[in-house]
Amino acid sequence: MLKVGLTGGIGAGKSEVSRLLVRYGAVLVDADRIAREVVEPGTAGLASVVEEFGPGILTSEGTLDRPALGAIVFADSGRLAALNAIVHPLVGARSAELERAAGADAVVVHDVPLLTENALAPLYDLVVVVDAAPATQLDRLVRLRGMTEEDARARMAAQATREERLAVADLVVDNDGPLEKLEPRVREVWSELTARAARRGTAE
Repeated sequence: MLKVGLTGGIGAGKSEVSRLLVRYGAVLVDADRIAREVVEPGTAGLASVVEEFGPGILTSEGTLDRPALGAIVFADSGRLAALNAIVHPLVGARSAELERAAGADAVVVHDVPLLTENALAPLYDLVVVVDAAPATQLDRLVRLRGMTEEDARARMAAQATREERLAVADLVVDNDGPLEKLEPRVREVWSELTARAARRGTAE
């Protein structure tokens, strides 16, 4: 098994890269998706978040009001750290469970938005960073996701810098351009990952 950490700043296009890798044969462990699962209604995770942040972060239906919570944590690094302290251990446990279920010869790609911020690179055999210029990220967030420029800049500022992410990268996927340029690069990365997985299998 080859354990790959996939990360990238908000708006860099990491989700598109993970989608392509799955198409080529990767087993995906999506930390964002798991983070949503562990705070669904009735979970211990949601109870802990409500205890920390109060009932104002719930909708009238009792689900997590993500915009309300986001407005709190992305404006205050201390509150963001408090949220991460609740959610990250739960995500880690579920991720490990999914990884164990993958085959021994699998390329398991962990989609981890905060890999750099939480110094998680040592957990993986190698790290793939999806890279885009900050101006490109900002444009995508405003134009494609409908964020205000102020909100987009705040989300970007809450994450690691581009330089910090690139410093932990073993492989970099340049996604500053259009989709047709992304796919060939992801194919190259997939070839590298499968070659490394084969070498690990031989060594074992």
